[in-house]
Amino acid sequence: MTVAMEKPERTESVGKPAAPAKTERRISRSMVVAAIFVVWLVLFVVLRGRQTLALAAADLTDLHRWFNDVNDSIGANRNSNPLFLYFFNEIRLVIDNLVTFVQELISQPTGDRPVPQIGWLGVVGITGYVSWAVGNWRVALLAVAGFTFLGLQGLWQESMDTLALTASAVFVALLFAIPLGVWAGLSDRFNAIVTPFLDLMQTMPTFVYLAPLTLFFQIGPASATIATLIYAAPPTIRITAHAIRSVPETTVEAADSLGATRRQSLLKVLLPMSKRTVVMGVNQTIMAALAMVTIAALIDAPGLGKTVVQALQSLDVGTAFNAGLAIVVMAIVLDRVTTAASAREETARGSGSRFLAWRRPLLGAGAAVTAVLVYLSHTYVWAAEFPGEGGIGTDIASAAATATTWAQDNLSGLTNGFRDAITNGLLNPFQTLLTDSPWWLVGAALVALGVVLGGRTAGITTAVCVGLLVATGVWSDSMTTLASTVVATVLVMVLGIGFGVWMGRSRVVDRVLRPTLDAAQVMPPFVYLVPFLALFGATRFTAIVAAVVYAAPVAMKIVADGVRNVPATTVEAATSAGCNTWQIITKVQLPMARSALTLATNQGLIYVLSMVVVGGLVGAGALGYDVVAGFSQGQLYGKGLAAGLAIVLLGVMFDRITQAAARRAGA
Repeated sequence: MTVAMEKPERTESVGKPAAPAKTERRISRSMVVAAIFVVWLVLFVVLRGRQTLALAAADLTDLHRWFNDVNDSIGANRNSNPLFLYFFNEIRLVIDNLVTFVQELISQPTGDRPVPQIGWLGVVGITGYVSWAVGNWRVALLAVAGFTFLGLQGLWQESMDTLALTASAVFVALLFAIPLGVWAGLSDRFNAIVTPFLDLMQTMPTFVYLAPLTLFFQIGPASATIATLIYAAPPTIRITAHAIRSVPETTVEAADSLGATRRQSLLKVLLPMSKRTVVMGVNQTIMAALAMVTIAALIDAPGLGKTVVQALQSLDVGTAFNAGLAIVVMAIVLDRVTTAASAREETARGSGSRFLAWRRPLLGAGAAVTAVLVYLSHTYVWAAEFPGEGGIGTDIASAAATATTWAQDNLSGLTNGFRDAITNGLLNPFQTLLTDSPWWLVGAALVALGVVLGGRTAGITTAVCVGLLVATGVWSDSMTTLASTVVATVLVMVLGIGFGVWMGRSRVVDRVLRPTLDAAQVMPPFVYLVPFLALFGATRFTAIVAAVVYAAPVAMKIVADGVRNVPATTVEAATSAGCNTWQIITKVQLPMARSALTLATNQGLIYVLSMVVVGGLVGAGALGYDVVAGFSQGQLYGKGLAAGLAIVLLGVMFDRITQAAARRAGA
């Protein structure tokens, strides 16, 4: 964008002619970004292949060996070091006991497992009753049907293990997340302290939590539960703090004027008025916990995630699809129940006093029926063990395997063509630019882009991240992951802008698409790998496509909201000036929604990064493979830990640059 500005003439005497007006050209950010890439490309041609810091798959740096030594030392002294003996081991023991208690409470009996206190019939009955009590009868029917379907799939035991881990993690997370959220809502100082930590916790991909926790808590359900509760706690802390701060000041002042103490104001005013929003935070924590529990199968967490991981590693699409479908069903049930609970008060108000008068006796009768079902499930084998071996799960797996074979036989020309076009047209050239350029050239380009797009602070953060990436010893793999992440994000923004503008301009389209987008965000990341594994095989492109589909919904919704928030008067003025639809979109709505576009890019990058590294399970390679290899091969533990650190650094770098760019765009 250029702007002509006339400067006032300066004359040394009245008799001299006026100097000609000077024109000053303002250089836009896009021009500077283009110049950075031009310089980068020129130097790449000259210096290609030099100082690339490439590292073979089995090679280790001194840092990796040091991590291995630390791991070995901790393992050898775990039961003698006081810090582990009286702190970490005690925490692991408490969490293990909690998970074991919940598992034995609801799990189906097997050869090495005692008879459960509550069998499948009792679990289904309790699920239906609780869903009805906190929600409504429609949600109760959905919950009963969903949990029954899990048993019909032949995955009751795996589903209960997943539910036990999720429930344990959410219970512990809420014990400290809600109090911390209240504290952050009441104290500006504490909110300022805790916010950067929450940002970091939510920026870090799920993979990253696993390796450090196994160092302190070993592989198993305890580490999986602790990783899950750490990952799942931030939404409740943030949303609870927001809910407390959103209570009108006049209400709090009225309570104070009536002589209420600080404790009474909290318990009688702030928390009751924040209840609905807090329950929404609990909903987000449950969804995050379920997503994390499935990924925690990599550190030997039991449940559906373990079935999916084993099936993906053996390329058994049918079994992976059946287990993935069970994860989706459980996620939908938990989401609908907690969402209905958050709207319970409004539903009760609209139901009328006659219905409310009958509700208490009905709930009492429902409790009696549930107690009978629990008794039957504890007493009789037919009510304790879900009947049938494989159920319809065998048919689902067989149908998925057949569909996979058909797709590979009949659609390979289309899918391979699409894969090759993206790979050869976008991914390979950009990856070559990143991996074959000297490391210092890539670092300088990234820092320059950080300064131009996000400002000086973002540039400093990028410089620190680049330096630490070099120190991790996995620079080349980091650049490969960076290439996949950027290419996937470009595709996400193409879809996000296309469908987001459509949704923002049409209420009908928004009503049609938004429920699908909401449902897509409920599904854990693992589930997205399965169908694309069937279409594209075990390649890095599978991870990229899965990442695009996983991240696109959030980008679409943010762009749609940004376009819709453009003032109608501005659009009407452009229309009256003779602008057509394309001109209104490109010259008015998108420029005015620039901050929303930048925010969509920020969220798209974070979602894509978390999914691309999960793609290490299906041939994506790079940092994701390094992390997975670190869990399965002891000599590569140090390299896997360094790869996890590199993923964090990429996430922080992406987040800081795009958030700063979003703030500058909205300024």
